[in-house]
Amino acid sequence: MNSIILIEGKTKYKITLDPSVWIFDDRRVDLLTYFESDQIVEQDLSEYTKSVSKHWDREITEGAIYPPTLKTEKKFLKEKVLTGTFGIPFTDFIKNAEPFEDATTLKIVQNDQETIVPLSEAYNAVLGFSKEGKPLREDGPVHFYFGDGSNRENPIKNITSFIIE
Repeated sequence: MNSIILIEGKTKYKITLDPSVWIFDDRRVDLLTYFESDQIVEQDLSEYTKSVSKHWDREITEGAIYPPTLKTEKKFLKEKVLTGTFGIPFTDFIKNAEPFEDATTLKIVQNDQETIVPLSEAYNAVLGFSKEGKPLREDGPVHFYFGDGSNRENPIKNITSFIIE
């Protein structure tokens, strides 16, 4: 099984996806909890400014606080990465491919069939790449989940490429 997937078609750029390196990507999400929480796509700039200002004010008045359990927290994060079920939002990959204005659909090419999805829905999708700390070798390399989690129990599997049409 080849773990490299292409995004091509009506795009300015062809994008090569390598799911084997996404475990190190800060954009990864925990698929066990992702669809149960409300997703905030982009934080409002004023909210961000307020939160940073509040944090800055606290550090000025109280000083920087470092948790005494920093080593324990790092150990827990390492364990979670090795045993977690993860995905990565698909939107950045589509944006980087720069679809042409007349592109309206995403064709998901699988081993034995093709699935057509509106491009607007594809922007909200998540690509699962890890289950219980292991890559998706048998029916992967990625699983395609709709952003609303409607196919969470039955994602699109055995994906070989994405074609924007």
